[in-house]
Amino acid sequence: MITIKEAVTKKEMTEFVKFPFSLYKDNKYWVPPIIADELESFDKTKNPAFESAEAYFYLAYKNNEIVGRIATIINWNEVNNQHKKKVRFGWFDVIDDIEVTKALLEKAYELGRKNNLEHVEGPMGFSNLDKVGVLTEGFEEMGTMITWYNHPYFATHLEQLGFVKEKEYIESIFPFSNVKPEFFLKAQALIKKRYELTSLNFTKTKDIMPYVDKMFDLFNNSYASLSSFVAITDIQKEYFKKKYISFINPEYIKFVMDKNNDIVAFSIVMPSFSEALQKAKGKLFPFGFYHLLKARKDSKDVVFYLIGVHPEYQNKGVTAIIFDEYFKTFSEKGIVNCIRTPELEENHAIHNLWKNFDPRVHCRRKTFIKNL
Repeated sequence: MITIKEAVTKKEMTEFVKFPFSLYKDNKYWVPPIIADELESFDKTKNPAFESAEAYFYLAYKNNEIVGRIATIINWNEVNNQHKKKVRFGWFDVIDDIEVTKALLEKAYELGRKNNLEHVEGPMGFSNLDKVGVLTEGFEEMGTMITWYNHPYFATHLEQLGFVKEKEYIESIFPFSNVKPEFFLKAQALIKKRYELTSLNFTKTKDIMPYVDKMFDLFNNSYASLSSFVAITDIQKEYFKKKYISFINPEYIKFVMDKNNDIVAFSIVMPSFSEALQKAKGKLFPFGFYHLLKARKDSKDVVFYLIGVHPEYQNKGVTAIIFDEYFKTFSEKGIVNCIRTPELEENHAIHNLWKNFDPRVHCRRKTFIKNL
């Protein structure tokens, strides 16, 4: 018999966060989260996502053992402002038992019907900066700290239960040795001169902070045309600023400025924390923090996290300026591999940025949708 129980108490929420540690035990490709960090992101008093979203967390039990989990989410900005009558589900992990999957998804259907919503889609988080998608290819590729890993049967379960593909995402990787300066060196100089642009680099995190709000405004502007995009709110900007910016190497954040000192393009790259997180095993202490700090300083793999260009400057080659700056930084640091986070398959503009570097698509993932 399968029992579904809402996780409410601290103990239950900790069990919710820890379930994947048993499901993917000894899997060398799964990258675990930091347990305390995950719990904080589910705390309604700490995560500003709850200002515009509601979420419920459920555990599935069979023979008194936890066999699955799911979060059901309504992003009210999406529902009310974009008129997308959608209930989301995320943080979805389950044993290979379709009846467990079916029972967990019923909680998403219930929430959707209760609020007169029309369809359910997932896996996805609260916002566009959360993890997204069921992995469908690349099960033997190392994950990143900003992607979910799952077993191959996840997609099969969803398809058998009447879900169909809604969005597909691709992830790619290329060796830094593929990056040749002739691709952008001459172009970036011409573009700087033609549009009166300058590059802005950093060595200290405190110097970045005054620009972060404007950077997120530009992020909202850059991606507004994508059908799945939900803008980041002012409260979320403050949260992400404190949570993430201070942990990213300042040398890995690049801005392009116009003659009025406004940001027209930006990029955020992170060192790969995958191996460090595997060594940390979900805990910062006693040694997890050391592994993360070491990776921040010494990782030879980098993850391109965000890149944004103002709509007025798209298709004008502004990214050549960004690539030129990263080439100099990565050459100094001896970077070996460049990894791309999930990009919408339909976002051809972003794919074209990387074509000269001969990237290899190493993972694919999808969100699935079902009408209620």
